[in-house]
Amino acid sequence: MNKILQMLELQQKLNDATNGEGWENGTTKNGKLIDWKRCTYLECAELIESYPWKHWKNIDAEPDYENIKIEAVDIWHFIMSQALQEYKLNDLGTIESLASAITELPNFQEFTAPVSPTAKDHYAQIEVVEELIKKLFCDASIQEVVTSFIDVAIQSGLNLESLYKLYIGKNILNQFRQDHGYKEGTYIKLWNGEEDNVTMQRILETSEDITPQQLYSKLEEAYPKG
Repeated sequence: MNKILQMLELQQKLNDATNGEGWENGTTKNGKLIDWKRCTYLECAELIESYPWKHWKNIDAEPDYENIKIEAVDIWHFIMSQALQEYKLNDLGTIESLASAITELPNFQEFTAPVSPTAKDHYAQIEVVEELIKKLFCDASIQEVVTSFIDVAIQSGLNLESLYKLYIGKNILNQFRQDHGYKEGTYIKLWNGEEDNVTMQRILETSEDITPQQLYSKLEEAYPKG
C-alpha cells in the first residue's frame, strides 16, 4: 500500500468536503480566502510551544513529544493541501505523480526506517522547525517544503508508518468535528477534561488495526452528550 498516496487522496477528499470542490483556486465554497502557508507556519509555532524554550518559565520541563507529534500531523495536513493545490494549478501532474515525487525526496528513505531518538538538543530541534518556516516565507518549492517537513517529523519521533497512523486518526477526527458543528462553533473540544486529540490518540493506541469507520464510531461513543 502506498501510504503517501492514500494520505494525499484522503486530504483531497477532506478538502473537497470542507471547502467545496475547486478550493485549489484559493477560496472556499463560502468565499473565504485560503492560505495554506499561513496555516502551516502557525501550526509550526504551536509545535515550538511544546518545547520548554522560554528562559523565564518552566526551565526544567521536558518537551511534550506527544503533542509535538500531533502538531506535526496538523502541519502535514496543510503541506499536503498546498502540494495538491500547486500540482493542480500548475498542471504538474496527478495525485499519483505527486506521491511518487515525495517518495523520491533525499530524506524519504530515512523516513521509512524505524524511529530512533534524535541527538539534537531542544534548541537545535526548534531550529529545524524554524527552517521549515523559512522555506515557507522564502517561497521555496513544494519539494523543498516537504523535505523540510520530513526532517521535522523524524526528530519529532515519527516515521512514515507512525505519521500515517496518526494522520488517519486526525483525518477522521477532522471529519467528526465538521459533522458535529466545528464550523458553526457548537463543537465541544474538551471531552471529560481533555482535548479530543488525546481521546483520539488513546483509541488508536488501544485498538490495533482499527479501521477509519471503527474509529469514527468510537469517537461518537466518547463525544460528550450535551
